[in-house]
Amino acid sequence: MAQAKAGDHVKVHYTGRLQDGTIFDSSRDREPLEFTLGEGEVIPGFEQAVIGMEPGETKTVTIAAEDAYGPRREDLLIEVGRDQVAPDLELAVGQQLQLRLQDGRVIPVTVAALTDETVTIDANHPLAGEDLTFEIELIAID
Repeated sequence: MAQAKAGDHVKVHYTGRLQDGTIFDSSRDREPLEFTLGEGEVIPGFEQAVIGMEPGETKTVTIAAEDAYGPRREDLLIEVGRDQVAPDLELAVGQQLQLRLQDGRVIPVTVAALTDETVTIDANHPLAGEDLTFEIELIAID
């Protein structure tokens, strides 16, 4: 049987868990995830786990934060004045927002803290700093 290698288009089912066992994402109730190995479409550790698998094979891997969404970075906690936020926007800690950068890109951020004068936003990926465990099943190599 063929083994998945760089350049192959693959279809996988997966379930992702945090270290405490909490499921944060799964493809089991939807179509399999499709991507091309070596194209950087998924986190590096996930891609490495699929390389060498054969269709029908299942494996469980734990991916260190460095090979997942990276470490949490304090420099991505940004404090801005309330006057820089739309006045009609009601904010709450934990709320997800989209921040438009000067170059036009939009990045997701989370409201981390609020005071009367400031809003602290967190531009870290929500899973940054987390070691992740994935159950991966290779469905097909196209």
